[in-house]
Amino acid sequence: MAKPLKVDEVWMDRIAGQLNDMEFGSLHIVVHEGQIVQMERTERKRFENTSSSGVSKSGNAARSSSARSSLRGSNASAKG
Repeated sequence: MAKPLKVDEVWMDRIAGQLNDMEFGSLHIVVHEGQIVQMERTERKRFENTSSSGVSKSGNAARSSSARSSLRGSNASAKG
C-alpha cells in the first residue's frame, strides 16, 4: 500500500522557488516511499521573431548557417 505523501512548509517553499519566474516549462517531482526525493526543472525560453531589425531574410539565413557551422566545428574539436 502506498504511503501518504508528506509535503511540509519547507517543500512547499522549495517547489515555489523552482516555479518562481518560470514562464514556460515544467517541474517534475519524484516521490519515493511517500517522500519527495528529487525535483527536475525544464525551462524553455521563447523569443519573438522580429522583422524590424533591418536585416534581410537572406542575411539572417547566412548568419544562421555560419553560426551552425562554427558550432559543429567547436563540438568536433571538443570530442577529439
